[in-house]
Amino acid sequence: MTNFKLSPLPAGLCFVATPIGTARDITLRALDILASADVLASEDTRTTRKLMEIHGVPLRDRPLVAFHDHSGPKVVERLIAQMEEGKSVAYFSEAGMPLVADPGYELGKAATEAGHSVTCAPGPSAPLAALTLSGLPTDRFAFIGFLPSTKSQRRAAIAELRDVEMTLIFFESPKRIGEMLIDLSDTLVGERSAAVCRELTKKFEEVQRGTLKDLADRFVDVTVKGELVVVVDRSNNDAVSDGDVDMALRRALETMRVKDAATAVAGALGLPRKVVYQRALDMKEQE
Repeated sequence: MTNFKLSPLPAGLCFVATPIGTARDITLRALDILASADVLASEDTRTTRKLMEIHGVPLRDRPLVAFHDHSGPKVVERLIAQMEEGKSVAYFSEAGMPLVADPGYELGKAATEAGHSVTCAPGPSAPLAALTLSGLPTDRFAFIGFLPSTKSQRRAAIAELRDVEMTLIFFESPKRIGEMLIDLSDTLVGERSAAVCRELTKKFEEVQRGTLKDLADRFVDVTVKGELVVVVDRSNNDAVSDGDVDMALRRALETMRVKDAATAVAGALGLPRKVVYQRALDMKEQE
């Protein structure tokens, strides 16, 4: 049986990381906090209850409060009031580090502004696990999270990242992974190295590596299950040929207006928008 450290936590707020797949990845400190905090707040109370059952942590008569994206300000006020009474509040995301593409920011901000102690018990993180497994540079990286769901907005967002000289980390839905990889390949240049990490720490963990073009071809029209993290190599600022511009414009014009296509391609290739826009107009006239 696990022996938990039940010494009282100081009053205030503690963000606690939870496993992203394998339940045994939880830290001993997280278990201590789970067992001893006065109030437990959770993005998904069902997940937290299950985690407590797996590790034999009793809830006793302590409150377990749901706090997620749809929680109103009254939940924040309730938790701050508990801190005012000198109680310790522990907040658990559904998986991974709280606030990383997860709720919790408003609670942390309110606790800080009210003068309460705010600390963190770090642990599992899907972006960092994927970065480690990707085989790509780890010295400088940027976590982007989820891209927009619509094609034009997604391509515009990707275009803004073309010249970022850091490894890029994305989350993506299994339903959109094929489209997302095509957009990355078309907008960032398909020869850039990347990795698609699926079901990290779980039984069917899988990492596929290759160029963006290779990965886009592999995932097109393929049914994918599980949580996905996509890691993309940094910009290397290669010279752009006229052929690269024409090819990128042709693909962009299949789904975009001339104006939007020119903006996306100019941003993606790091070229003056005026020049690309004129090239797009010439292509349309030739057609």
